[in-house]
Amino acid sequence: MTSPSSALSMLLRTTATGVLATLASLTNLTAADTVKIGVLHSLSGTMAISEISCKDGTLLAVKEINAAGGVLGKMIEPVVVDPASNWDLFAEKAKQLVTQDKVAVTFGCWTSVSRKSVLPVYESNNALLFYPVQYEGEEQSLNVFYTAASPNQQLVPAAEYLMSPEGGGCKKFYLLGTDYVFPRTANKVLKAFLMAKGVPESNIMEDYTPFSHKDYQTIVGKIKAFAAGGGACVLSTINGDSNVPFYKEFANQGLTSAECPVMAFSVAEDELRAMDVPPLVGHLAAWNYFQSIDTPANKKFIAAFKAEYGKDRVVDDPIEAAYFGVYVWKMACEKAKSFEVDKVRAEIYGLEFDAPGGKKKMDLRNQHTYKPVYIGEILKDGQFKIVWQSKGLVKPDSYSEYLWPKGPFPKWTGGPVAK
Repeated sequence: MTSPSSALSMLLRTTATGVLATLASLTNLTAADTVKIGVLHSLSGTMAISEISCKDGTLLAVKEINAAGGVLGKMIEPVVVDPASNWDLFAEKAKQLVTQDKVAVTFGCWTSVSRKSVLPVYESNNALLFYPVQYEGEEQSLNVFYTAASPNQQLVPAAEYLMSPEGGGCKKFYLLGTDYVFPRTANKVLKAFLMAKGVPESNIMEDYTPFSHKDYQTIVGKIKAFAAGGGACVLSTINGDSNVPFYKEFANQGLTSAECPVMAFSVAEDELRAMDVPPLVGHLAAWNYFQSIDTPANKKFIAAFKAEYGKDRVVDDPIEAAYFGVYVWKMACEKAKSFEVDKVRAEIYGLEFDAPGGKKKMDLRNQHTYKPVYIGEILKDGQFKIVWQSKGLVKPDSYSEYLWPKGPFPKWTGGPVAK
Protein backbone atom coordinates (compact mmCIF):
# COMPACT_ATOMS: atom_id res chain seq x y z
CA MET A 1 0.00 0.00 0.00
CA THR A 2 1.43 3.39 -0.98
CA SER A 3 1.66 5.74 2.00
CA PRO A 4 -0.49 8.90 1.93
CA SER A 5 2.64 11.12 1.75
CA SER A 6 4.10 9.07 -1.12
CA ALA A 7 0.80 9.12 -3.00
CA LEU A 8 0.60 12.89 -2.61
CA SER A 9 4.21 13.32 -3.78
CA MET A 10 3.50 11.25 -6.91
CA LEU A 11 0.34 13.26 -7.52
CA LEU A 12 2.29 16.53 -7.34
CA ARG A 13 4.95 15.25 -9.76
CA THR A 14 2.52 13.95 -12.37
CA THR A 15 0.22 16.96 -12.29
CA ALA A 16 3.10 19.46 -12.46
CA THR A 17 4.01 17.98 -15.84
CA GLY A 18 0.49 18.57 -17.14
CA VAL A 19 0.45 22.17 -15.90
CA LEU A 20 3.79 22.97 -17.54
CA ALA A 21 2.68 21.42 -20.81
CA THR A 22 -0.52 23.46 -20.78
CA LEU A 23 1.32 26.70 -20.07
CA ALA A 24 4.09 25.94 -22.56
CA SER A 25 1.56 25.65 -25.37
CA LEU A 26 0.60 29.30 -24.81
CA THR A 27 4.06 30.87 -24.75
CA ASN A 28 4.04 32.09 -28.35
CA LEU A 29 0.65 33.80 -28.09
CA THR A 30 0.15 37.51 -27.40
CA ALA A 31 -2.21 38.92 -24.77
CA ALA A 32 -4.69 39.72 -27.53
CA ASP A 33 -4.81 36.03 -28.47
CA THR A 34 -5.67 34.75 -25.00
CA VAL A 35 -8.19 35.08 -22.21
CA LYS A 36 -6.90 34.48 -18.67
CA ILE A 37 -8.71 32.34 -16.12
CA GLY A 38 -7.72 31.81 -12.50
CA VAL A 39 -7.22 28.36 -10.96
CA LEU A 40 -7.35 28.70 -7.18
CA HIS A 41 -6.73 25.35 -5.48
CA SER A 42 -4.41 24.21 -2.69
CA LEU A 43 -1.45 22.36 -4.16
CA SER A 44 0.15 21.93 -0.73
CA GLY A 45 -1.02 21.58 2.86
CA THR A 46 -3.81 19.50 4.40
CA MET A 47 -6.29 20.01 1.53
CA ALA A 48 -3.88 19.15 -1.30
CA ILE A 49 -5.03 15.50 -1.08
CA SER A 50 -8.33 16.67 -2.59
CA GLU A 51 -7.70 19.98 -4.35
CA ILE A 52 -4.86 18.99 -6.68
CA SER A 53 -7.25 16.82 -8.63
CA CYS A 54 -9.81 19.63 -8.96
CA LYS A 55 -7.04 21.70 -10.51
CA ASP A 56 -6.32 18.80 -12.85
CA GLY A 57 -9.96 18.54 -13.90
CA THR A 58 -10.02 22.26 -14.67
CA LEU A 59 -6.84 22.11 -16.75
CA LEU A 60 -8.05 19.07 -18.70
CA ALA A 61 -11.11 21.06 -19.78
CA VAL A 62 -8.85 23.99 -20.71
CA LYS A 63 -6.66 21.75 -22.83
CA GLU A 64 -9.66 20.25 -24.64
CA ILE A 65 -11.27 23.62 -25.27
CA ASN A 66 -8.03 25.11 -26.59
CA ALA A 67 -7.54 22.11 -28.88
CA ALA A 68 -11.02 22.75 -30.29
CA GLY A 69 -10.29 26.42 -31.03
CA GLY A 70 -10.66 28.15 -27.67
CA VAL A 71 -13.40 30.56 -26.65
CA LEU A 72 -14.53 33.41 -28.91
CA GLY A 73 -11.38 33.01 -30.95
CA LYS A 74 -9.07 33.19 -27.93
CA MET A 75 -6.97 30.51 -26.27
CA ILE A 76 -7.58 30.07 -22.54
CA GLU A 77 -4.51 30.95 -20.47
CA PRO A 78 -4.78 29.43 -16.98
CA VAL A 79 -3.13 31.31 -14.13
CA VAL A 80 -2.51 28.61 -11.50
CA VAL A 81 -1.80 29.71 -7.93
CA ASP A 82 -1.28 27.78 -4.69
CA PRO A 83 -3.05 29.16 -1.60
CA ALA A 84 -1.51 26.25 0.33
CA SER A 85 -4.54 25.36 2.51
CA ASN A 86 -4.15 28.77 4.17
CA TRP A 87 -7.44 30.66 4.32
CA ASP A 88 -5.88 34.14 4.49
CA LEU A 89 -3.65 33.24 1.56
CA PHE A 90 -6.74 32.23 -0.42
CA ALA A 91 -7.98 35.83 -0.17
CA GLU A 92 -4.56 37.21 -1.16
CA LYS A 93 -4.29 34.89 -4.17
CA ALA A 94 -7.86 35.67 -5.22
CA LYS A 95 -7.11 39.39 -5.10
CA GLN A 96 -3.98 38.80 -7.19
CA LEU A 97 -5.95 36.89 -9.81
CA VAL A 98 -8.74 39.47 -10.02
CA THR A 99 -6.87 42.79 -9.72
CA GLN A 100 -3.39 42.00 -11.05
CA ASP A 101 -3.78 39.10 -13.46
CA LYS A 102 -7.18 40.42 -14.62
CA VAL A 103 -8.67 36.96 -15.08
CA ALA A 104 -12.09 36.72 -16.72
CA VAL A 105 -13.21 34.04 -14.24
CA THR A 106 -11.79 31.91 -11.44
CA PHE A 107 -12.29 28.20 -10.86
CA GLY A 108 -11.44 27.08 -7.36
CA CYS A 109 -11.73 26.63 -3.59
CA TRP A 110 -12.67 23.44 -1.75
CA THR A 111 -13.49 24.19 1.87
CA SER A 112 -16.25 26.61 2.71
CA VAL A 113 -13.84 28.63 4.84
CA SER A 114 -11.70 29.19 1.74
CA ARG A 115 -14.78 30.21 -0.26
CA LYS A 116 -15.94 32.53 2.51
CA SER A 117 -12.42 34.03 2.62
CA VAL A 118 -12.41 34.93 -1.06
CA LEU A 119 -16.07 35.96 -1.37
CA PRO A 120 -15.47 39.65 -0.46
CA VAL A 121 -12.83 39.84 -3.21
CA TYR A 122 -15.22 38.57 -5.89
CA GLU A 123 -18.18 40.60 -4.67
CA SER A 124 -16.34 43.91 -4.26
CA ASN A 125 -14.84 43.56 -7.75
CA ASN A 126 -17.93 41.98 -9.36
CA ALA A 127 -15.74 39.07 -10.46
CA LEU A 128 -16.87 35.51 -11.06
CA LEU A 129 -15.99 32.31 -9.17
CA PHE A 130 -17.01 28.76 -10.11
CA TYR A 131 -17.07 26.61 -6.96
CA PRO A 132 -16.92 22.82 -7.60
CA VAL A 133 -17.43 21.21 -4.20
CA GLN A 134 -20.55 20.16 -2.29
CA TYR A 135 -21.25 22.58 0.53
CA GLU A 136 -23.54 23.53 3.39
CA GLY A 137 -25.74 26.02 1.54
CA GLU A 138 -26.92 29.13 3.39
CA GLU A 139 -25.32 31.35 0.76
CA GLN A 140 -26.38 32.89 -2.52
CA SER A 141 -23.92 35.25 -4.11
CA LEU A 142 -24.31 36.71 -7.58
CA ASN A 143 -20.56 36.30 -7.94
CA VAL A 144 -20.45 32.54 -7.43
CA PHE A 145 -21.79 29.66 -9.51
CA TYR A 146 -22.07 26.50 -7.42
CA THR A 147 -21.53 23.47 -9.66
CA ALA A 148 -21.69 20.90 -6.85
CA ALA A 149 -24.38 19.89 -4.34
CA SER A 150 -26.45 21.95 -1.97
CA PRO A 151 -27.64 20.16 1.23
CA ASN A 152 -30.88 18.88 -0.33
CA GLN A 153 -28.78 17.23 -3.06
CA GLN A 154 -26.42 15.37 -0.71
CA LEU A 155 -26.89 15.64 3.07
CA VAL A 156 -30.64 15.09 3.31
CA PRO A 157 -30.89 12.21 0.79
CA ALA A 158 -28.01 10.45 2.55
CA ALA A 159 -29.71 10.65 5.94
CA GLU A 160 -33.03 9.54 4.40
CA TYR A 161 -31.30 6.52 2.86
CA LEU A 162 -29.76 5.45 6.19
CA MET A 163 -33.17 5.72 7.85
CA SER A 164 -34.80 3.56 5.16
CA PRO A 165 -35.00 -0.25 5.29
CA GLU A 166 -32.54 -0.41 2.35
CA GLY A 167 -30.06 1.71 4.28
CA GLY A 168 -30.32 -0.29 7.49
CA GLY A 169 -33.09 1.57 9.31
CA CYS A 170 -30.68 3.62 11.41
CA LYS A 171 -32.08 5.32 14.49
CA LYS A 172 -28.92 6.82 16.04
CA PHE A 173 -26.70 9.33 14.26
CA TYR A 174 -23.16 10.40 15.16
CA LEU A 175 -22.34 13.68 13.37
CA LEU A 176 -18.56 13.92 13.07
CA GLY A 177 -16.75 16.67 11.21
CA THR A 178 -13.76 18.93 10.85
CA ASP A 179 -14.16 22.12 12.87
CA TYR A 180 -15.07 24.79 10.32
CA VAL A 181 -18.00 26.27 8.41
CA PHE A 182 -19.13 23.35 6.24
CA PRO A 183 -19.37 20.60 8.88
CA ARG A 184 -20.94 22.83 11.54
CA THR A 185 -23.60 24.25 9.20
CA ALA A 186 -24.13 20.89 7.47
CA ASN A 187 -24.76 19.31 10.86
CA LYS A 188 -27.25 22.02 11.75
CA VAL A 189 -29.16 21.03 8.62
CA LEU A 190 -28.83 17.32 9.38
CA LYS A 191 -29.86 17.71 13.01
CA ALA A 192 -32.89 19.82 12.05
CA PHE A 193 -33.87 17.25 9.42
CA LEU A 194 -33.46 14.28 11.76
CA MET A 195 -35.49 15.90 14.52
CA ALA A 196 -38.18 16.88 12.00
CA LYS A 197 -38.38 13.16 11.15
CA GLY A 198 -38.90 12.20 14.78
CA VAL A 199 -35.35 11.26 15.82
CA PRO A 200 -34.96 12.24 19.51
CA GLU A 201 -32.09 14.62 20.30
CA SER A 202 -30.65 11.96 22.64
CA ASN A 203 -30.02 9.78 19.55
CA ILE A 204 -27.90 12.46 17.89
CA MET A 205 -24.28 13.12 18.88
CA GLU A 206 -22.00 15.80 17.46
CA ASP A 207 -18.20 16.02 17.49
CA TYR A 208 -15.51 18.08 15.74
CA THR A 209 -11.77 17.88 15.26
CA PRO A 210 -9.25 20.41 13.86
CA PHE A 211 -7.83 20.27 10.34
CA SER A 212 -5.01 17.70 10.06
CA HIS A 213 -6.21 15.92 13.21
CA LYS A 214 -4.52 12.51 13.55
CA ASP A 215 -5.55 10.89 16.85
CA TYR A 216 -9.08 9.48 16.62
CA GLN A 217 -8.74 6.85 19.35
CA THR A 218 -10.97 8.63 21.89
CA ILE A 219 -13.63 9.67 19.37
CA VAL A 220 -13.86 6.23 17.79
CA GLY A 221 -14.18 4.80 21.29
CA LYS A 222 -17.16 7.11 21.83
CA ILE A 223 -18.66 6.01 18.51
CA LYS A 224 -18.22 2.37 19.51
CA ALA A 225 -20.09 2.94 22.77
CA PHE A 226 -22.78 4.93 20.93
CA ALA A 227 -23.22 2.10 18.41
CA ALA A 228 -23.65 -0.58 21.07
CA GLY A 229 -27.03 -2.20 20.66
CA GLY A 230 -27.23 -1.47 16.94
CA GLY A 231 -29.07 1.03 14.79
CA ALA A 232 -26.25 3.57 14.69
CA CYS A 233 -24.36 5.28 11.86
CA VAL A 234 -21.80 8.03 11.39
CA LEU A 235 -22.47 11.03 9.16
CA SER A 236 -18.96 12.24 8.41
CA THR A 237 -17.97 15.71 7.28
CA ILE A 238 -14.28 15.15 7.99
CA ASN A 239 -12.24 16.94 5.32
CA GLY A 240 -8.73 16.49 3.99
CA ASP A 241 -6.04 14.11 5.17
CA SER A 242 -7.68 13.51 8.57
CA ASN A 243 -9.87 10.93 6.87
CA VAL A 244 -6.88 8.57 6.68
CA PRO A 245 -6.32 8.17 10.46
CA PHE A 246 -10.07 8.25 11.17
CA TYR A 247 -10.93 5.25 9.02
CA LYS A 248 -7.78 3.44 10.16
CA GLU A 249 -8.75 3.84 13.83
CA PHE A 250 -12.36 2.87 13.05
CA ALA A 251 -11.09 -0.46 11.69
CA ASN A 252 -8.49 -0.86 14.47
CA GLN A 253 -11.24 -0.77 17.10
CA GLY A 254 -13.15 -3.49 15.29
CA LEU A 255 -16.00 -1.37 13.99
CA THR A 256 -17.41 -2.45 10.65
CA SER A 257 -19.86 -1.10 8.11
CA ALA A 258 -22.31 -3.84 9.12
CA GLU A 259 -22.67 -2.62 12.70
CA CYS A 260 -22.06 1.11 12.20
CA PRO A 261 -21.84 2.38 8.62
CA VAL A 262 -20.00 5.62 7.91
CA MET A 263 -21.71 7.89 5.37
CA ALA A 264 -19.05 10.28 4.09
CA PHE A 265 -19.69 13.62 2.43
CA SER A 266 -16.07 14.47 1.61
CA VAL A 267 -14.51 11.09 0.76
CA ALA A 268 -14.57 10.03 -2.87
CA GLU A 269 -12.50 7.88 -5.22
CA ASP A 270 -9.57 10.29 -5.13
CA GLU A 271 -9.25 10.28 -1.33
CA LEU A 272 -9.49 6.47 -1.26
CA ARG A 273 -6.24 6.31 -3.24
CA ALA A 274 -4.40 7.36 -0.06
CA MET A 275 -6.20 4.88 2.22
CA ASP A 276 -6.07 1.21 3.10
CA VAL A 277 -9.32 0.35 1.32
CA PRO A 278 -10.18 -3.26 2.32
CA PRO A 279 -11.25 -2.35 5.89
CA LEU A 280 -13.50 0.37 4.41
CA VAL A 281 -15.52 -1.97 2.20
CA GLY A 282 -19.24 -1.48 2.77
CA HIS A 283 -18.99 2.07 4.09
CA LEU A 284 -20.87 4.69 2.12
CA ALA A 285 -20.60 8.08 0.47
CA ALA A 286 -23.18 10.45 -1.00
CA TRP A 287 -22.29 12.31 -4.18
CA ASN A 288 -23.75 13.48 -7.49
CA TYR A 289 -21.24 11.54 -9.62
CA PHE A 290 -19.21 8.36 -9.35
CA GLN A 291 -16.53 7.06 -11.69
CA SER A 292 -18.51 3.81 -11.91
CA ILE A 293 -21.32 5.43 -13.94
CA ASP A 294 -21.40 3.20 -16.99
CA THR A 295 -21.97 5.42 -20.03
CA PRO A 296 -19.90 6.11 -23.16
CA ALA A 297 -19.53 9.80 -22.21
CA ASN A 298 -18.18 8.92 -18.77
CA LYS A 299 -15.80 6.30 -20.15
CA LYS A 300 -14.44 8.91 -22.56
CA PHE A 301 -13.91 11.37 -19.69
CA ILE A 302 -12.13 8.77 -17.56
CA ALA A 303 -9.88 7.77 -20.46
CA ALA A 304 -8.99 11.40 -21.19
CA PHE A 305 -8.15 12.09 -17.54
CA LYS A 306 -5.96 9.00 -17.25
CA ALA A 307 -4.23 9.77 -20.56
CA GLU A 308 -3.37 13.23 -19.28
CA TYR A 309 -2.34 12.41 -15.71
CA GLY A 310 -1.55 8.69 -15.49
CA LYS A 311 -3.34 5.36 -15.65
CA ASP A 312 -3.38 5.06 -11.85
CA ARG A 313 -5.46 8.24 -11.47
CA VAL A 314 -9.19 8.24 -10.77
CA VAL A 315 -12.00 10.76 -11.20
CA ASP A 316 -14.67 11.76 -8.72
CA ASP A 317 -17.50 14.20 -8.07
CA PRO A 318 -15.48 17.39 -7.42
CA ILE A 319 -13.23 16.63 -10.39
CA GLU A 320 -16.25 16.27 -12.68
CA ALA A 321 -17.76 19.51 -11.31
CA ALA A 322 -14.46 21.35 -11.78
CA TYR A 323 -14.21 20.00 -15.32
CA PHE A 324 -17.71 20.78 -16.57
CA GLY A 325 -17.66 24.21 -14.89
CA VAL A 326 -15.16 25.38 -17.48
CA TYR A 327 -17.45 24.18 -20.27
CA VAL A 328 -20.45 25.95 -18.70
CA TRP A 329 -18.47 29.21 -18.63
CA LYS A 330 -17.36 28.67 -22.25
CA MET A 331 -20.94 28.08 -23.41
CA ALA A 332 -22.15 31.21 -21.60
CA CYS A 333 -19.36 33.36 -23.07
CA GLU A 334 -20.25 32.18 -26.56
CA LYS A 335 -23.94 32.87 -26.02
CA ALA A 336 -23.12 36.31 -24.62
CA LYS A 337 -20.43 36.93 -27.28
CA SER A 338 -18.48 38.47 -24.43
CA PHE A 339 -16.26 37.74 -21.42
CA GLU A 340 -17.94 40.49 -19.35
CA VAL A 341 -19.14 39.10 -16.03
CA ASP A 342 -22.66 40.57 -16.11
CA LYS A 343 -23.31 39.38 -19.65
CA VAL A 344 -21.88 35.91 -18.98
CA ARG A 345 -23.85 35.55 -15.75
CA ALA A 346 -27.12 36.27 -17.55
CA GLU A 347 -26.48 33.47 -20.06
CA ILE A 348 -25.72 30.83 -17.44
CA TYR A 349 -29.19 30.85 -15.90
CA GLY A 350 -31.15 27.83 -17.12
CA LEU A 351 -28.25 26.56 -19.25
CA GLU A 352 -28.60 22.87 -20.06
CA PHE A 353 -25.48 20.86 -20.83
CA ASP A 354 -23.95 17.42 -21.08
CA ALA A 355 -21.43 16.47 -18.38
CA PRO A 356 -19.45 13.21 -18.06
CA GLY A 357 -22.00 11.92 -15.55
CA GLY A 358 -24.97 12.84 -17.72
CA LYS A 359 -27.23 15.79 -18.50
CA LYS A 360 -27.37 18.65 -16.00
CA LYS A 361 -28.60 22.21 -15.97
CA MET A 362 -28.11 25.45 -14.14
CA ASP A 363 -30.97 26.78 -12.07
CA LEU A 364 -32.96 29.60 -13.69
CA ARG A 365 -32.32 31.81 -10.72
CA ASN A 366 -30.19 30.73 -7.78
CA GLN A 367 -26.79 30.03 -9.43
CA HIS A 368 -26.78 26.38 -8.35
CA THR A 369 -26.90 23.21 -10.46
CA TYR A 370 -29.62 20.62 -11.01
CA LYS A 371 -27.93 17.26 -10.36
CA PRO A 372 -28.74 13.60 -9.73
CA VAL A 373 -28.00 12.17 -6.27
CA TYR A 374 -26.19 8.86 -5.74
CA ILE A 375 -25.34 6.77 -2.69
CA GLY A 376 -22.27 4.62 -3.25
CA GLU A 377 -20.83 1.69 -1.31
CA ILE A 378 -17.05 1.36 -1.13
CA LEU A 379 -15.62 -1.65 -2.99
CA LYS A 380 -12.24 -3.25 -2.38
CA ASP A 381 -10.79 -1.73 -5.56
CA GLY A 382 -11.44 1.81 -4.30
CA GLN A 383 -14.46 2.35 -6.51
CA PHE A 384 -18.11 2.73 -5.51
CA LYS A 385 -21.06 0.49 -6.21
CA ILE A 386 -24.12 2.70 -6.68
CA VAL A 387 -26.79 1.38 -4.28
CA TRP A 388 -29.33 4.19 -4.61
CA GLN A 389 -30.02 7.07 -6.97
CA SER A 390 -32.58 9.82 -7.29
CA LYS A 391 -35.28 9.82 -9.91
CA GLY A 392 -33.85 12.35 -12.34
CA LEU A 393 -32.24 15.68 -11.50
CA VAL A 394 -32.83 17.27 -8.11
CA LYS A 395 -33.54 21.00 -7.96
CA PRO A 396 -30.93 22.78 -5.80
CA ASP A 397 -31.89 24.78 -2.72
CA SER A 398 -29.43 27.47 -1.69
CA TYR A 399 -31.11 27.70 1.72
CA SER A 400 -32.45 24.71 3.64
CA GLU A 401 -36.15 24.49 4.40
CA TYR A 402 -35.17 22.81 7.69
CA LEU A 403 -33.29 25.92 8.86
CA TRP A 404 -35.79 28.37 7.37
CA PRO A 405 -39.17 26.64 7.86
CA LYS A 406 -41.06 29.93 7.84
CA GLY A 407 -38.74 31.94 5.58
CA PRO A 408 -38.12 34.39 4.11
CA PHE A 409 -34.69 33.46 2.80
CA PRO A 410 -31.91 36.07 2.97
CA LYS A 411 -31.38 38.32 -0.02
CA TRP A 412 -28.66 37.68 -2.58
CA THR A 413 -25.26 39.26 -2.01
CA GLY A 414 -22.81 40.67 -4.53
CA GLY A 415 -23.56 41.46 -8.13
CA PRO A 416 -22.90 44.50 -10.33
CA VAL A 417 -20.97 47.25 -8.58
CA ALA A 418 -22.45 50.74 -8.85
CA LYS A 419 -20.17 53.08 -10.78
